[in-house]
Amino acid sequence: MGWLTEMLTKYPELGVYLALGIGYWIGGFRFGNFSLGGATGSLIAGMFVGWLFEIPVSATAKSLVFLLFLFGIGYEVGPKFFAAMKGDGWRFGVLAVFMPVVGLLVAWGVAVYLQLDPGLAAGLVSGALTESPAMGTAIEAIHALPLDEATRKTLEAHVGVADALCYVFGALGVILVCTEIGPRLLRIDLKKEALALEALYGIKRQRDGIVSAWKQFEVRAYRVAAGSAVVGRSVSDAEHVNPAARLFLVRLRRDGEILPVTPAEILRAGDIVAVSGRRETLIELLGDHAEEVEDRELLDIPVASYEIFVSNPRWVSRTLAEVSTSDLVRAVYLRRLLRGGQEIPMGTQTRIERGDVLQMVGSEKAVARAAEELGDVIQPTDITDFVTVGLMVVIGALAGAAAAFSIGGVQVSIGTSVGVLLSGIVTGYIRSVRPLFGRVPDGAVKFMQSFGLAGFVAMVGIGAGPHFVVAVRESGVGLLLGGILVTMAPLLAGLWFGRYVLKINPLLLLGAMSGAQTFTAALAALQEKSDSTVAVIGYSGAVPVAHVVLTTWGTVIVLLMT
Repeated sequence: MGWLTEMLTKYPELGVYLALGIGYWIGGFRFGNFSLGGATGSLIAGMFVGWLFEIPVSATAKSLVFLLFLFGIGYEVGPKFFAAMKGDGWRFGVLAVFMPVVGLLVAWGVAVYLQLDPGLAAGLVSGALTESPAMGTAIEAIHALPLDEATRKTLEAHVGVADALCYVFGALGVILVCTEIGPRLLRIDLKKEALALEALYGIKRQRDGIVSAWKQFEVRAYRVAAGSAVVGRSVSDAEHVNPAARLFLVRLRRDGEILPVTPAEILRAGDIVAVSGRRETLIELLGDHAEEVEDRELLDIPVASYEIFVSNPRWVSRTLAEVSTSDLVRAVYLRRLLRGGQEIPMGTQTRIERGDVLQMVGSEKAVARAAEELGDVIQPTDITDFVTVGLMVVIGALAGAAAAFSIGGVQVSIGTSVGVLLSGIVTGYIRSVRPLFGRVPDGAVKFMQSFGLAGFVAMVGIGAGPHFVVAVRESGVGLLLGGILVTMAPLLAGLWFGRYVLKINPLLLLGAMSGAQTFTAALAALQEKSDSTVAVIGYSGAVPVAHVVLTTWGTVIVLLMT
């Protein structure tokens, strides 16, 4: 043990990686729908490692990884942050402000009643409201206070202690309210509500196994019979015989020759046409009524599957039904729709928003035509634009440090962490309207977020370890009960406010509440209980706003308690 203590003191970075490894192992254990997750696991492991071995932790290292995390969060939510107030999305945005405000006010009252110091109060906020990034902004605010170094270190350690104590029920509370308590108070059956909401959005469920067992879209060749209803009609008319089916004639063989297809081309008996569409549609509409032909040359069509970043304002806020009627998306099919990294259920009334990513499949020319109109094709890349990332982090940090104001004679700045978060949002937003600007691969963004946060909280935990027992002995029970109150108050208030003031659909409200707490595990539990993914619509509308608001609460609670 003495040799290990000496090695970890000499090489403190090894202690951080030890905490990360143990933390992610702990965080991976599941109890039903609940798990601690890598960040909270790393905090607990860090406190254990710090309690066993007093390891020095560099403040620079903590700031480095935390700023990396904040920029990654801002970059991801940027495309949706400014759009959150458009259309019905403003309701989710308002809820994502209302619930954190209630949580902050209750936390402030609890902290004053329990006479908590600023560090414990900040940990109460971050843990009970399940927003670990608030720890970083709180610690930065503590560093700015006119205190001696020993007091600063104690307050910083208390942030991690209180967060660890309050997080467990904070996470459980969100899951319980969103999946059990909320539906009972709203008097809804989650599965029935999901079916009704899917019907409202025009979402049709696929039978189990079809997507995985079949090709979703196909091109097949059929001979035009002499008595067919399409003989003598143009290609365009033939395609609109059943508009809801969305079948398209993409190639034509006549008298042994393959001809280019135009909308005005008149079909003749004996023509062999290559028809594209959903597999089930081809079988149901043409299988029993047309002669299928094996024509490899005719069917040898270049097929593309592109991810298209929606940036053309002409198509924003239009429903999928409206878009499908345009000739610009002729012979193109939508495979999936991503919004803020979350897959959105697709139905005829689902609306496209700026920043959505549409995965479209069809002939190469048709998909390229649609991409040119809708936005830009996202070409796969594994290269991060570090020029933009580095400069925007510096610009955001300097702006946050320079934006100072006076409260009670104390000079207070927004802080480098909040500044970097905002610069990440701006970068992500610009990226949404100029897709070639500041490109960062999704994997790199996720690494920024996971490693940045887990590394930061692991170092906070290592620093908090030696203070853990004393802090728990002084404030443990009261802090734990106060944390329960801080968790439940905004959830119950949000349930009432969202349903009776904002008039949000009950299931979307529960999804938005999980977003307002930035707790994805609660959304996953809600989707499992409702047997539907539709609640993600509410979640995706609330989470970008809540991330920004809750992260700033670390700074605010420290100022309120100082």
